[in-house]
Amino acid sequence: MADFPNQFFGRSFISDTAAETQELAEEIGQFLASDRLYIFTLSGDLGAGKTQFVKGLARGLEIADWYYLNSPTFTLINEYHGRLPLYHFDLYRLSDTAELFELGFTDYLAPPGVLAIEWPEKAYSLLSQDNLIVVDFTIVSSTRRRLSFAGS
Repeated sequence: MADFPNQFFGRSFISDTAAETQELAEEIGQFLASDRLYIFTLSGDLGAGKTQFVKGLARGLEIADWYYLNSPTFTLINEYHGRLPLYHFDLYRLSDTAELFELGFTDYLAPPGVLAIEWPEKAYSLLSQDNLIVVDFTIVSSTRRRLSFAGS
């Protein structure tokens, strides 16, 4: 992705706290252009820091602090409005791709905006590689996380 900061692609970062994960994502959010679509796929075990990452993205996108940002496990999607709209998906409970069509998922794939998708495996067939930023979260220890970035 041409305007995503190249210093992240192909790299891994270690985070020792939730605050460090948020700070890294906030920095990324500040780089995102207001006329583009960005799709962050967030993969990793429960408790690996995916929602903390989205909280940082929200700050970088100038989304108001009064939003209580949490994982949309039961609602499947949360929408936040800032410099760019942020659509936070949690697909953990979905059984197949067909359910994404019922949710109107493809309506969110038009710019501008930022999609942050937890448990993205069910959505890959619907996602353009041109907009994809893959973030893999690995639990290194009880407090330490490794965030690895890849993209197109």
